[in-house]
Amino acid sequence: MKKSVYSLVLADDVIKAVDREAARTGTSRSNLINQILAAQLSCVTPEMRMRDIFGSLSDLIGSSFKIQQQTSASLMTIRTALEYKYRPTINYRVELDRSPDGFIGTLKVHIRTQNSNLIEMFNNFFLYRISMENKQLRLLGYDGCSCTLTDGAFSRKLLNTGLDGRQTAQAINCYLDNLNTSIQTYFADPSGLRAYSHRLEEQYRSTLEKYMI
Repeated sequence: MKKSVYSLVLADDVIKAVDREAARTGTSRSNLINQILAAQLSCVTPEMRMRDIFGSLSDLIGSSFKIQQQTSASLMTIRTALEYKYRPTINYRVELDRSPDGFIGTLKVHIRTQNSNLIEMFNNFFLYRISMENKQLRLLGYDGCSCTLTDGAFSRKLLNTGLDGRQTAQAINCYLDNLNTSIQTYFADPSGLRAYSHRLEEQYRSTLEKYMI
């Protein structure tokens, strides 16, 4: 949503109330006034669109995930534990773009551990996952996934395929479910990847038949 600078004459008491509410909600005076006017005039702001997506996603997230407290309208962090010794934590961080173009945002996955063996396993899984996703997406006419991998951290751009807010939440939830199931399967038997990789690919293709993201 394009923004321009305008001058407004407002009562001092109104500005004081606006500033109190802006401080309480962690936003700026201008952004709060913009949101209030947009709601009054039935305009959809980026914040409203992102709240709609995350609100729907919160309703869809399964019991294996725990939603962390949100610190930004554009961000949601979800946590789960690996069914592996020491039960390390995996964080899924969804960051939505204010003005989506080719991508609606970014998914970041991080394993919380200092164990070098676990980090190596994490990296090996995502090397496989990147290759597999690229193969399947290219079969459907896409360029593949735009992603990066560093030690214990994976980042992937989420495709913008023209879904509405509820559909976007469903697509993100579907992808997260598939990704988390694959991670759990891999960590349960890292050495057996070759044996069950075909099953993981079939599960991902099934996800793509529902939603492209």
